[in-house]
Amino acid sequence: MANNEKLEDETKKEVAKHNNKKRKQVFPYGNYRSYYGYRIGQDADEDPRLKVFRKEWFEDKECLDIGCNNGIITIQIAQKFGCRSILGIDIDSDRVEDAYWNLRKAVRLKSTGNKPAKRPKLEHKDNADKSENSATVSSNEEAKGISKDVSSSEQSDLFAIVSFKRENFVKTRHPPGKQYDTILCLSVTKWIHLNWGDEGLIKLFADIWNLLQPGGVLLLEPQPWKSYESNRLVSETTAANYRSITIRPADFQEILLDRIGFRTVEHVNKDMTDSKTGFNRPILAFRK
Repeated sequence: MANNEKLEDETKKEVAKHNNKKRKQVFPYGNYRSYYGYRIGQDADEDPRLKVFRKEWFEDKECLDIGCNNGIITIQIAQKFGCRSILGIDIDSDRVEDAYWNLRKAVRLKSTGNKPAKRPKLEHKDNADKSENSATVSSNEEAKGISKDVSSSEQSDLFAIVSFKRENFVKTRHPPGKQYDTILCLSVTKWIHLNWGDEGLIKLFADIWNLLQPGGVLLLEPQPWKSYESNRLVSETTAANYRSITIRPADFQEILLDRIGFRTVEHVNKDMTDSKTGFNRPILAFRK
């Protein structure tokens, strides 16, 4: 008991020292405000992962994006591949607001025929036109708040396809009956693993399998184990879980195939370019 208390005290001091040293806002779930701004090279016209995604995974499909952050890749998938629907979920309500802000921006650009010369930087809603209504998590409210220069047909187009909501996927009870053709889980596993341990990771995989249609596809982009160490001290929870984790990212493929029940796996991004150093992570396509 004394040893456990001593370890907890040492962990608290280590986490406090780490966060004070950083002297900046801490994002314990990887919910960075401008994630795509530093992940993707400034000269890239789109997220480089889109170049290795296949149209057949998305066209006329029901899709789910777990950990969508500011929604940029969710929106780009809908625009490029023609999803029937795509829902982006994120644990952070601020990122969901950013996602709806980016969705409104995409609708405006489409309605006016404006196409940026290169990938648009995320302009946070607080720095945008002050007259624009703030984003909410309701698609109906978003439709009402959209700029008046957007036609109703344009609104019904993207807004009927793309939606966002705040959700802690691991802690949510998913109702039976709703299933998806394709589920994306891109650079999310580390944060679920650090915050909810091995048990949370297995629940993530099992819930994804249950939510997929037979023949459905999971697109998984796991972070390497070495990146866990650099983020282990963002909270006392992550520090404690880091010490107790026994599953490693190298084990994910075997777990998903042999334990969860996926039939096949394919590495899809061996030749991917335009990602900044440290973000050329493997993307695996698992088929249910």
